[in-house]
Amino acid sequence: MKILFDYLYLTNTINPQPKHVTMGTSVFSKPEVIWFIIGLALFLLELVLPGFIIFFFGVGAWITALLCLLPNPPSINLQIIIFAVTSVLSLIALRKIIQRKFFYSKVDHSSAVEDEFTGKEAIAAANFSSEKKGKVEFKGTTWNAESQSDIKKGQTVIIIEKESFKLIVEPKNK
Repeated sequence: MKILFDYLYLTNTINPQPKHVTMGTSVFSKPEVIWFIIGLALFLLELVLPGFIIFFFGVGAWITALLCLLPNPPSINLQIIIFAVTSVLSLIALRKIIQRKFFYSKVDHSSAVEDEFTGKEAIAAANFSSEKKGKVEFKGTTWNAESQSDIKKGQTVIIIEKESFKLIVEPKNK
């Protein structure tokens, strides 16, 4: 039995020695991963905080992460400079364009909403006149309405204008 044990031990069957030793490196020790996580955290923080500025620092962090993937990654000092410069440049160059495209398109949106209402027919839900506000039914919803003319319940009206939650109407057959 001892001979069998010695044979197995010497042939590394019982106690195999590793062929090569690897250093235990964590994924989080890589600069590109750290910059990616910083960028992701900044993008998520932008969802919570108003102002649409933090987003561009997330862009800067992700650009820095991409540069860290190069065969010879930049030093930590250069990474910080790259992060700062790309963040500020993207903020200056892209903020107005993105805000105009996504946030300030309300003028175009409101005109599309106006087109959905203006010129369409509705049915008066109650009698009303220029002195008394009334209600009209349009697309299955009851709306507050005003008119310069006398409107009778059940009468078909034309929507002239929409002001917030109120429709300005006139009789269909004036």
